[in-house]
Order: sequence, then structure tokens, then C-alpha cells
Amino acid sequence: MSSTIRKSINNPGRNKKLSNKQLVEMIKGKSGVKDLRIISPSDVITAAWVRLKCQFGCGGYGECLVCPPFTPTPRQTRQILDDYHRAILIHFDARAKVKAIVADLEKSIFLRGAWKVFALGSGPCYFCRSCPVESGRCKYPQRARPSMEACGIDVFTTSRKAGFPIEVLQTTGQCPNYYGLILVD
Repeated sequence: MSSTIRKSINNPGRNKKLSNKQLVEMIKGKSGVKDLRIISPSDVITAAWVRLKCQFGCGGYGECLVCPPFTPTPRQTRQILDDYHRAILIHFDARAKVKAIVADLEKSIFLRGAWKVFALGSGPCYFCRSCPVESGRCKYPQRARPSMEACGIDVFTTSRKAGFPIEVLQTTGQCPNYYGLILVD
């Protein structure tokens, strides 16, 4: 018998599925987290128009490896979402470093045995001053995650459907709502 199988047999808790309560406890205490909901991945809305907003409304398009056209298309994202049983939609305060927090949570959840876990942040990447797009190799692959928008997720509809607030900002003085998504099996 291989040592990996023996370890799994001797440590059955390692292969246990994390409960919703355990996931909530892991996330609730993180700095910057306002609230969260565990939702069905089928309630995450994808749409082709979202990618257009990245292409024709954001200066990061094609400038960062976690932005389009380097990210999954809305159709690919839908297929990915359909591979999961749970999604955790997290509402962050305006000062939170969403990409860093979701990457840390992804790692913690992974280390608890959920090997399929994957996190999505919000907004452009901030880990590098200048993204090495030409080389095609991210300097921080363990931390850099695409935003939900970059993958074609309609954050407005998804957030509202989950009962969270989100509005189009009318002035620069308004406080934005930021969200992250963690996919867990």
C-alpha cells in the first residue's frame, strides 16, 4: 500500500468535506470581510456583455495576465462554475485587499482538504507594478487571481440575487461595494 493511501486511511479527517459552518468560520474573522453567503454556483450569473465592459471600459484589458483576453470567457466560466457544488460570495469593505484575502482563503481551504477550491477577486491586479504580459508568466501565481468581471461574471446581478447591496456609483464620493467569490466542492 502506498504511503499516500496509508496516510488517507490513518487520517480520514483530511478527506472530509468542509461543512458550510466551517467555511463561514474560516472567512468571517478575516479583516475586511463585511458579510458572506454560501450560494449555488448556478446562482452565479455569467454574460458575454461583461467581458465587453472590460475590453471597452477598463485600461487593464490586455495589460495584465489576470485580465481579458487571458482569462476564461463567460462560456468557459459557466462550465467551470458547473463543476462546483458551492460558491461563497464575500462582501468586502472598500479598503480591503480583495485579491490578497481571497487568495489566502483559497490556500487555507485547500490545506483543509478541498483541493478544487478556486478564488476570484475584484478589480485589477496590484501585485506587480508592471505585469510581465510578454513572457506570459505571472510573478505571483500563488496570489494573483482574476476578478469575477474578468471571467464574465455579472457581479451586479449575482450580488443582488444573493441579497447584497450594489449600485452604480454616481459620484467619486460614493462608497463602492466589493465582492469576491470562492468556489468549493
